[in-house]
Amino acid sequence: MTDLAAFAREKGIKYFMISYTDLFGAQRAKLVPSQAIADMQVDGAGFAGFATWLDLTPAHPDMLAVPDAPSVIQLPWKKDVAWVASNCVMAGGPDLAQAPRNTLARMIAEAADMGLEVKTGVEPEFFLLTPDGMAISDGADTAVKPCYDQQAVMRRYDVIAEICDHMLELGWEPYQNDHEDANGQFEMNWKYDGAMATADKHSFFKFMVRSVAEKHGLRATFMPKPFMGLTGNGCHAHISVWTKDGKNAFSDPSKELSLSDQGRHFLGGIMKHASALAVITNPTVNSYKRINAPRTISGATWAPNTVTWTGNNRTHMVRVPGPGRFELRLPDGAVNPYLLQAVIIAAGLSGLKSKADPGKRWDIDMYAEGHTVTGAPKLPLNLLDAIRAYDADEGLKAAMGTEFSAAYLKLKTQEWNAYTAHLTQWERDTTLDI
Repeated sequence: MTDLAAFAREKGIKYFMISYTDLFGAQRAKLVPSQAIADMQVDGAGFAGFATWLDLTPAHPDMLAVPDAPSVIQLPWKKDVAWVASNCVMAGGPDLAQAPRNTLARMIAEAADMGLEVKTGVEPEFFLLTPDGMAISDGADTAVKPCYDQQAVMRRYDVIAEICDHMLELGWEPYQNDHEDANGQFEMNWKYDGAMATADKHSFFKFMVRSVAEKHGLRATFMPKPFMGLTGNGCHAHISVWTKDGKNAFSDPSKELSLSDQGRHFLGGIMKHASALAVITNPTVNSYKRINAPRTISGATWAPNTVTWTGNNRTHMVRVPGPGRFELRLPDGAVNPYLLQAVIIAAGLSGLKSKADPGKRWDIDMYAEGHTVTGAPKLPLNLLDAIRAYDADEGLKAAMGTEFSAAYLKLKTQEWNAYTAHLTQWERDTTLDI
């Protein structure tokens, strides 16, 4: 176990950010001086849970965020500050079961009880915008097909390289950075890891990207669809499962696509629960403007709208790009880093237990021939449909935990109701003169 006080002395840390992520993916923190960190490491930092997106009331006792010391990261761009992920507990009581990191920890423990470890990598996409968030920051980035545009990525070299330098310093083993399919959009990749480590890195990455962008006078957004007509922000997840003796449980060269029976069953769980898990992988009203979008100016949305799987074909919800792993292309930039990993494990373990069949493999171009697919469910059209699909999936709700599921559904329903109560300009434009 890492001694945070000793870490502070060794690294010259003046302040710790004791951080947790709420149900909506918002990052919350208290800035704690290093002189107080020893007590905080034992007792946790106190928060009013109701003041964040958790299903708590003002009458609840303090919620304590207890640092998970091994997750500590010295900020590469501000060396006297360290960030540390924390687990939420109620004062005088148990762990807060609805908290996202606690939910993931339970799923990891369940996989471990089956002798398995889920390892994942994520591919978060983001836009670099003007400070007001209204336009992309590079006025020269206007190509119809801007993906991999070397001039555009070099015009944002200072931002992208600084973020990548930080990942190199942190030992994340980043391996590529590129301009993505939308004008002003980028993606950065680092090596896969255990599900909790990936979630912590994903959470910190979003904080780091925003911080470095602000340092350069820009604004970064992971919003799923900030601009109609441009490709949205995805967050594809690459998934593999490993045994206690270090063998890839998904790899079997004798099988179709070298995907083992266990791999097919895990994938079968993802396919079975896809419509329900969308409320977690695609958690906002805006999310459904990405997965149900019309063709973008580049020619493709790169997002699925149907529950199908394939080999190395990016037009489907799941693709198997190589032996021993598969890629889930459904999640978007708004996804909660901890709940993404938790729901992948929950659905996959469900598939393993029931020996679920992923169904027919489709190798067609879904953008051109998707209308020929029969029998495959369509993904939810909006957040309300996604909420209802999750609520109807008793197996997935139970796997994720009854307390978590009840809290998440309650707050997401409130979010939908707040959205429907909002009067939009579209309504005025189409209805004012009726």
